[in-house]
Amino acid sequence: MYAQVVVDVPSKQTNRPFDYVVPEELRTWIGVGSRVGVPFGPRTLQGFVVALSERTDMASGKLKKIEQVLDLVPPLNPELVQLARWMSRTYICHEITALQAMIPGALKAKYEKRIELADDAELKARKRADAQDGGQALLFAASPEEEAISAFVRQKGQVTTEAMLARFPEAGPLLKRMLEQGTFVEVQTVRDRMNAKTALFVAPAASPEELTAHSMKLPANAKRQKELLLWFAENLEPLPLAELTDKLDVGAGTVKALADKGLLSVTERELFRDPYAGREFRRTTPLALTPEQRQALEPVADTLERREHGVFLLHGVTGSGKTEVYLQAIQQCLDQGREAIVLVPEISLTPQMVERFKGRFGSAVAVMHSRLSQGERYDEWRKIVLKRVSVVIGARSAVFAPFDRIGLIIIDEEHESSYKQEESPKYHARDVAVERAAYHGAAVVLGSATPSLESYAKASGRLGSGAAGRYRLLTMAERVEGRPLPAVNVVDLREELKAGNRSMFSRGLYEALGQRLERQEQSVLLLNRRGYSTFVMCRSCGFVVQCPHCDISLTYHQVSRTMRCHYCGFSQPEPATCPSCESEHIRYFGTGTQRVEEELAKLFPGIRVIRMDVDTTSEKGAHERLLNRFRDRQADVLLGTQMVAKGLDFPDVTLVGVIAADTVLHLPDFRAAEKTFQLLTQVAGRAGRHRLPGEVFIQTYTPDHYSIVTASAHDFGAFLEQELDIRRQRGYPPYYELVLVTLSHEQVPLLVRAGEAFASRLKQCWEHERRGRGPGYPADSLGHLNDARGDGAYFEVYGPVASPIPRIKDRYRFQCMIKYRGNVDVAGMLAETAAAFDDTVRNDKLTISMDVNPQVLM
Repeated sequence: MYAQVVVDVPSKQTNRPFDYVVPEELRTWIGVGSRVGVPFGPRTLQGFVVALSERTDMASGKLKKIEQVLDLVPPLNPELVQLARWMSRTYICHEITALQAMIPGALKAKYEKRIELADDAELKARKRADAQDGGQALLFAASPEEEAISAFVRQKGQVTTEAMLARFPEAGPLLKRMLEQGTFVEVQTVRDRMNAKTALFVAPAASPEELTAHSMKLPANAKRQKELLLWFAENLEPLPLAELTDKLDVGAGTVKALADKGLLSVTERELFRDPYAGREFRRTTPLALTPEQRQALEPVADTLERREHGVFLLHGVTGSGKTEVYLQAIQQCLDQGREAIVLVPEISLTPQMVERFKGRFGSAVAVMHSRLSQGERYDEWRKIVLKRVSVVIGARSAVFAPFDRIGLIIIDEEHESSYKQEESPKYHARDVAVERAAYHGAAVVLGSATPSLESYAKASGRLGSGAAGRYRLLTMAERVEGRPLPAVNVVDLREELKAGNRSMFSRGLYEALGQRLERQEQSVLLLNRRGYSTFVMCRSCGFVVQCPHCDISLTYHQVSRTMRCHYCGFSQPEPATCPSCESEHIRYFGTGTQRVEEELAKLFPGIRVIRMDVDTTSEKGAHERLLNRFRDRQADVLLGTQMVAKGLDFPDVTLVGVIAADTVLHLPDFRAAEKTFQLLTQVAGRAGRHRLPGEVFIQTYTPDHYSIVTASAHDFGAFLEQELDIRRQRGYPPYYELVLVTLSHEQVPLLVRAGEAFASRLKQCWEHERRGRGPGYPADSLGHLNDARGDGAYFEVYGPVASPIPRIKDRYRFQCMIKYRGNVDVAGMLAETAAAFDDTVRNDKLTISMDVNPQVLM
C-alpha cells in the first residue's frame, strides 16, 4: 500500500503530495487524514495522508517508508482533506497550511532531535573501511566512559541530548566524538506539543465480602490498609489516586501494597480538561415561538427534513429571538442523528451564549474559543473526534470541527469581519461553511440584525439572475412580545462645542446617566478605542510620538503610564518633555476607554464602572468575571470597545451611549459606512430588551451621514439602498470581487521594483487569458471592458501604492488591489505570478501576501 503525504514544508516546491510506502504493521492505523512522521531529506517531518493507493507512478524501490503514526484515530476525515485542497486553490495558500489550520495548536508538530546507537552491521562496516584507509580512531577499544554511555543509550533506545548530558555532565566532548565516529546517529522525531491528560484511578479488585474479610486478617499496625479496604467495600466506584489519598489521608505506598496483593487495581485513565467543570447549567425547554419565528424556522426545518443543501439568511432585528430559532433547528438536526456547528464572533461568545446552549443540550455541546487554555481546547476537540458530542459552538476555527454527519451550520452575526482569518490561510468561515454544507447536504443559517451587503445581495437577488436564489431570505422584523426598539437621539458634537460643553459627554447623555443612577438602572457605553488617549503631541512644535518600527502613532495608557503600539507591541514610558524640541507642553489627545472611565468617576462620584477592552480581558476568565459582575448588579455602567456591542442581554440595561460614532467612519475603507451602521445598530440593540424601555445616545461630528441617520431610525432598508448604489457606481463588492496583494521588505527601492514587476506580470497573465476569449470587449456602464462572449468578465489591477500604514515592524509595505468579476481564473493568475518571484522571496526575503475578498484594507 502507498500513501500520498503532504509534508510540513510550506513552499512552492513541496506544495504537492509525496508517495511513501505504508509498512505492513501500520496499515491498520493509517487512513486518509492521518498524521504521520515521514523521512524527508535528512529530516523526519510531520505530514498528512491525503490519499491511499495500491499503485504508484514512482519506482517503488526508491520510495521511503512512513516511520510513525501520530494518532490512533485520524484527526481529519476525507471530507476535511478535500476541503483543504479547495481552500488551497481558493485562497492561494499551500495545502499544508490549510491542513494545519484544521487541527488544534496542541497537535502542531514539535520536532525533537534524539541520539540512538548505530546499527551493529553499519558500525562494523565503518570500522573495516576505516582500517583499510589506515585510520586508527575506530580501532581502539572503547573506554569505560564510552561503554557506560553506549550502555545507557542501548537501554533507553533513543535519548535526547539534554537527557544524555544530565546523566553524564562532563561527557560533551566525548559524545561529540562518538557522533563523528558513527557510534551514535542523530535522528529527528515528531511529537505533539501536548498529550492527553491522564490520571491513576484506584478501584476494588475483589468483592465487598472479600475486602471486608481480608481487612479482618490484617495486623494491628496496618490501620491505614484496613480503613482503605473497608472504604472500598462500601464504595465500588473507581476514584483518582490523588483524590483518594487526600480524602482518606493515606499514602500512595498503602495503595500499592494492597494492589500488589490483588485487592485493589490501579489503572491509568484519560481525563478531559473541562473549562466548565464545577458549573451547573440549568436545563431549559423549547419556548413557544412567535408567528415570525415559526415562519423563519419552517423552511430551515423543511430543508433538514429533506436532507438537502440550502443557505438561509435570517435577517432579524436585535431582540427578535434568533437564538431560539437556532436552538429549535439544532434540536431537529439532532433528532435525525446528525451534527450541528454554531459559529459566533469571538467577542459574542459570552457566558450567556454558552449557558443557553449547554442549558438546552447539556453535555452534547463542545465549546471552542481562544480564551480556553491550549489543553482545554485540545480536549474539547478530542470530544468531537471521539463522537462524544454532537454540537459545537465556537469562534471562526470551529467551522473545521471534524464531524462526518453534519446537518446544520449556523453563523450568528454573519456580518462580523472576525469570521475572516487575517493570517494564511486567509479563509472566510462563511464560505467554508457553505462549502462543507454542500458536501454533507446540510443547511446553513446566516443570522444578523445587520447582514453584510454581500450576503443580503445574494439573498435578495440584487446581483442579477446569476446570483439570485443562492441564499434564501428569512425576515423577523419585530422584537419578542412586541417590545419596541429603543428611541435613538443623535447628538451633534459641534453644537455641544458651540454651547461651551467641552466634556466627552453631551448634555443629554450626562442627564440620562444621572437618571439611570437615580433609578438604579444600568447603562452601556461604547467607545471603539482602548487606552487613555489616541496620540501624544507637543503643543509647541506639533511633534507626534510615533512607533520607531511602524508608521503609526503610539497610544497612551495611563494605568501603566506607557505609550504602546497596537501593531507591533512596542512600548516606552511617557515622556516628560518633547523628544523633538524639549518643550514641557506635551499633551495627550483623543479619547480612549481608560480616559472615559476616569471622567465618569469625576462627574459621578461613587459610580461603579466595569471597563471591558483588550487590556482588561487579557487574563483567562476575565471576560466571564466582568460580565458576571455586571449581571449581578455590581456595577452601574459597562464601558468598553466593540466587545460590549454584541451578544449581551441584561434586563436592567435601559441606556446605551456611543461616545464617538466617527471612529470607524473616516477610515480609508470602502466598508467604513457599513461597519459604522452595523456597530451602531448592534450596540443600540442592547437597550430595552426586557420590560423596561430603552434609550440610545449617539454622539457624532457628522450627524447627517446616511449611515448614522439610518442607524438612528433602525432603517436597514434605507441604508442598503444608498450604500448599494454607491458600491455599484464605484465598482465595489457585492458587484465586484477584490483581492488585496501586499508586498513587504526592509528596503523601499527593492520593494518598489518588485511591486511594479508583480503588477506588470499579472496584467500580462490577464492579457493572455483575454486573448484566449476572443476579440472585442465592449465597455459596460462603468466604462469597464466586458467579454464579447457575454460572461461579463472584467479584470483590473490598481497599484502598486504604499499601504495605508506603510511600515509595520520595520518592514515597508506596498499593495496592489485586483478588482474583477465574472468567469476569471484570478487564483490561477495570482499563483502563476507569485511563482515568478520565488527567487526574490527566497533570496531577498521579500514577502508576498494575497487576501481574497479582504475585510481589512489597512
